[in-house]
Amino acid sequence: MDFDLTKNSVVTFTPLAGYTLPNLLRVLAQNHFHVSPRYAARFAYSVALSSIMFPFFLRERFTYDKKIAHTNITKDPIFIIGHWRCGTTYIHNMLTRDPQFGYFTTYQTLTASLFISGEKVFKPIVIKSLPNKRPMDDADLSADLPQEDIYALGALAPYSYYHGWVFPQNMQHYNDYICMEHATPQTIEDWKTTYLTLLKKSTMYNKGKQLVLKNQDNTGKIPQLLEMFPNAKFIYCYRNPYDLYMSQKKFITKVIPLYCVQTPPPWDEVEGHMMSLFTQMTKKYLHDKDQIPVDNLMEIRYETLIKQPLRTVHSFYKQFNLNGYTAIEPTLKEYIATQQSVRTDHYTDYDSIMEKVEKNWGFALQEYKYKAPLSE
Repeated sequence: MDFDLTKNSVVTFTPLAGYTLPNLLRVLAQNHFHVSPRYAARFAYSVALSSIMFPFFLRERFTYDKKIAHTNITKDPIFIIGHWRCGTTYIHNMLTRDPQFGYFTTYQTLTASLFISGEKVFKPIVIKSLPNKRPMDDADLSADLPQEDIYALGALAPYSYYHGWVFPQNMQHYNDYICMEHATPQTIEDWKTTYLTLLKKSTMYNKGKQLVLKNQDNTGKIPQLLEMFPNAKFIYCYRNPYDLYMSQKKFITKVIPLYCVQTPPPWDEVEGHMMSLFTQMTKKYLHDKDQIPVDNLMEIRYETLIKQPLRTVHSFYKQFNLNGYTAIEPTLKEYIATQQSVRTDHYTDYDSIMEKVEKNWGFALQEYKYKAPLSE
């Protein structure tokens, strides 16, 4: 199986369009200025929009840089981490129903450099570029819903997993930024500075509220996050590796053709990156998690979350000594009720993946006590 490249006619969905012009050129240079001809229109759209945004980016920096620099993050964030397709979005959407928390919206992550002063001009563009549902599943997607802050970081700097989906022929290079195991000290400091500035900007915008941040890339950066936020809270999500493989494969094959400006490599090569990345980031988490104070970490099993979402969220409030659960419970119940109609995939053909999952991800099967599901 390879990618369905008939989706190359969609030019507006790629996150590349929201990159700052300096970052777009920097990432382009990392890829030796290679763009596949079939994606020329998508790339041209991204360059044009990034160029139009550039004066607004400069205006926002001139107006807010000092205010952002002097913003204090007095409440260390709650980080939702774990591999993709493990329920992180569901948790993020539930927690951010509580008005005591701040978060990044989809609009803000896609226009990270100017989302304060450029909203009237650029938010309508973002709205028109988004489908009503996420391509990989049936979950809602809109400009105002909570979103992964890795898109915002990726708009400003080269340290984003999703750069590898925009430039899939260089996927491994961007995967390596997740754990930073081979990064220079200067690269790590640059990442920390950029990320801290971004979080200060969101804190300022959200009037000092505690941030709830969903970012799977952060799974491999616990030591760096604890240096920045010693009292940060972490919610780590995990899932049966067999189902995770199936779901992540669907995710990748649907979304890369919508993001990319390079023809994707054959599936076998992308699958290799997918398998090795899970191993790398999960083992890094298992190695680093003991650095987190025990009261500041919760590990959530995906299957339990899906069956008991309200009880799961309640456990966060108890574990982290958060106030306000009773007041927000009715809102959570209403939201959970709306999710009952969301389509979920039911996987059956496990025989074809048994051997590769056990060979590559057997350590996770053992760590989290999962057994192979039965094929139908």
